[in-house]
Amino acid sequence: MQRFANRTGLAITVCHFPPGTSKWNRIEHRLFSHIAMNWRGIPLVNLATIVSLIGSTHSTSGLRVRSEIDRGRYPGGVTVTDAQLAKVRLERHRFHGDWNYTIRPATARRV
Repeated sequence: MQRFANRTGLAITVCHFPPGTSKWNRIEHRLFSHIAMNWRGIPLVNLATIVSLIGSTHSTSGLRVRSEIDRGRYPGGVTVTDAQLAKVRLERHRFHGDWNYTIRPATARRV
């Protein structure tokens, strides 16, 4: 994120939902209830089945869901060292700075 902020000259504000609060996310709530109704009673035996059931979810009010399997490989166990974190221009917000913060570019971008 710091490299992106540096490259674009943009300040990036990040706001996470605290643990256990996804129920407050109106989009998630609307989407997941329909997905759960769509796959009710069907054994979720493999990833292809799950993705297919998610992708076939729709509602009478116009909800249409698109899903696909992401075959990308992503490294696990990645840690950020104290030295790396010290290079991030992270500005924590006063309200729940653990979940809400802004990453500022290292230098002003010249246009």
